[in-house]
Amino acid sequence: MRLLSLLALLISATPAVAGVTAVTGATVWTMTQPQPVKDATILIDKGRIVSVKAHGSVPPDAVEIRAGRRIVTPALVDAATQIGLGEVGGIAEERRGGVSSGPLGAAFSVAYGFDPDDQAVRQARADGVGWAMVYPDESASAPFDGMTSLVRLGRSEAAVERPKAALVVTIAGTQASRVGGSTAAAWQLLRNALDEAKAYRPGTNGGAPRDQLLNHLDVEALKPVLSGAIPLIVNCDRLADIRQAIALARDYRLKMLIFGGAEAWAVAPELARAHIPVILDPLDTLPDSYDRLGVRPDAAALLHKAGVDLAFSVSAQGIYRSWDAGPSMREGAGLAVAAGLPYEVALGAITSSAARVLGLAPTAGTLEPGAAADLVIWDGDPLEPSSAPVLVMIDGEKVSPVTRQTLLRDRYAPHR
Repeated sequence: MRLLSLLALLISATPAVAGVTAVTGATVWTMTQPQPVKDATILIDKGRIVSVKAHGSVPPDAVEIRAGRRIVTPALVDAATQIGLGEVGGIAEERRGGVSSGPLGAAFSVAYGFDPDDQAVRQARADGVGWAMVYPDESASAPFDGMTSLVRLGRSEAAVERPKAALVVTIAGTQASRVGGSTAAAWQLLRNALDEAKAYRPGTNGGAPRDQLLNHLDVEALKPVLSGAIPLIVNCDRLADIRQAIALARDYRLKMLIFGGAEAWAVAPELARAHIPVILDPLDTLPDSYDRLGVRPDAAALLHKAGVDLAFSVSAQGIYRSWDAGPSMREGAGLAVAAGLPYEVALGAITSSAARVLGLAPTAGTLEPGAAADLVIWDGDPLEPSSAPVLVMIDGEKVSPVTRQTLLRDRYAPHR
């Protein structure tokens, strides 16, 4: 109710019917400058940012949205989530994020199971998320989990923009049973799979030795990884495994991301030299396994100091990766700031830097001229968990703040 009333106060449309929108009196983080632009006017036309200027004038035919000195940021970019893959994680028929048997290994793609009407998708949109990388759980062929899908949440409808955006492998002690009980086996199987995909030649008895472990579907899935068309995302935490990942990227000349990376801070300079970004969970600050004995609260700050590109994803401590995607990311970014990460870098890890890590357009996650007008007006500091969006715009159009959560709140909350 509070946000809806604020929204009504913020928007004052002139009688004109022109397509220009002006957001006035805002404190704007464009993510192209180290500091926000204060008392800024954002001009939007045809779904794109035209300009962001301090004390900028408002065209006479523009629709004006008065921000009242509130903070404005680009819409959020979630680098690792499972929104759209099931309403309730504990129900078998809702499990669309992984397969445990059958022929699909590296070729398994969550794109075919993504539900654009999933309540978590709708909530993420209302919470200011504009882009999301949706991850698989596991495939039938370890260490492969399968293909991620890059999703554009849109103003009112979500759509899969890249069905096969990256390939995920999991190398972890807790997953060792999937590869016979040893993470060493996982690395051997991964290297063998890359070698088989390199040697595969279709048309001559399948073009493969009779003892090949991969089927043609998985071979084809590995081809764009080997060519550098899509990245290999290695989900690992232990320092020894992160070193193996760096060596793998070097030996096969792969485009790579580290996902998890609890102990990645210990080889931050090596990751920076190898141009390997890290998708980190800033809430992951206490060891809960032997793979994470070296986890520390200031990991993001140490990685940034060494020059490693960062993106954030919060997983509810490894339990459920589709819970309140927007608020959880903001909370994680705020905790990273408390542990020494510069504010603008933390904000970038859920906007511009995350967009860069995911390979989006150069202007994605920013409010620079020419960028899509994806923005959020906040009622407080966006990295403060109690803050919330006052207004969300995607492609220059307002996103409805009404979700199942707000409907339930309004139905059952005491009369005010």
